[in-house]
Amino acid sequence: MSDICLQGRVVGKVQGVGFRQATVREASRLGISGWVRNQSDGSVAVLLCGAEDALEAMSGWLQRGPARAEVERVELEACVWQDIAGFVQL
Repeated sequence: MSDICLQGRVVGKVQGVGFRQATVREASRLGISGWVRNQSDGSVAVLLCGAEDALEAMSGWLQRGPARAEVERVELEACVWQDIAGFVQL
């Protein structure tokens, strides 16, 4: 499988519930590079770069999030490859 990048946002009760920290842990576990950050509209933005199968697994995880999150929807779309080392919380 090839390496790809996805960018988008997670909508729902995803701020104030440890979503960003849990996202960093899960992305690091899957070997994904990129970032996660809160948005002013209450959503969480993500950039995910890595192996296609790892991004599929991460997408599934984002649909659930950590225990206290209530994810309404995940919007992800392909974007230009970004050579980022590691996964960080912005």
